Amino acid sequence: MINSVEHLQWRYATKKFDATKKLPEEKISILKEAFNLTATSYGLQPIKLLIIKDQKTKEDLMPLTMHQMQVQDASHLLVFCVVTAIDKEYVTNYFELVENKRGTSKTILAPFRDILIDEFKQKDEQEIFAWAKNQAYLAMGNLLTVCALEKIDSCPIEGFEPQKYDEYLKLNEKGLKSVLVMPVGYRATDDFFAEFKKVRKDISETIIEIE
Repeated sequence: MINSVEHLQWRYATKKFDATKKLPEEKISILKEAFNLTATSYGLQPIKLLIIKDQKTKEDLMPLTMHQMQVQDASHLLVFCVVTAIDKEYVTNYFELVENKRGTSKTILAPFRDILIDEFKQKDEQEIFAWAKNQAYLAMGNLLTVCALEKIDSCPIEGFEPQKYDEYLKLNEKGLKSVLVMPVGYRATDDFFAEFKKVRKDISETIIEIE
């Protein structure tokens, strides 16, 4: 049986996708569930995921992603976005969800709710954006691992033009900003990067154990 580390050894930042191979819907469903289950600070989930399958849209976005061909050749393009309005209403809606899902009383939830409302009230727009962006990185890391376990090829991308993505995808109208991009699909058989040996520091250099 292949263990999780062996799956991670198989994974690499795919440089060339097979444009003829598409992910089946059950694989996309797994990625949706994995994204939704990602841990986020306070459980607030200030992130959303755009899943783009339309070929023309992918082709239009490719020049806005430093002309990286993975964007148009991948089966699907994932765009990680953050919610721009993390305010009293957003926090209150979250605690109403907690109440509905768990049956926890308002009396118990109110103190923590009020602390969070006050905390976000004291943060400026850039501080909130930086906090939310961190949650998007958590989600991408989670999906990179899930992709490896599911034998889905992927390539994490920071090199793109967020403002132009936002404009093209009309994200501002949805109260969102794009922060990360990840094409997913199946590697091309002639992507020689797949055979490269992984370059990582020795574990003794990256792990510190305190016993």
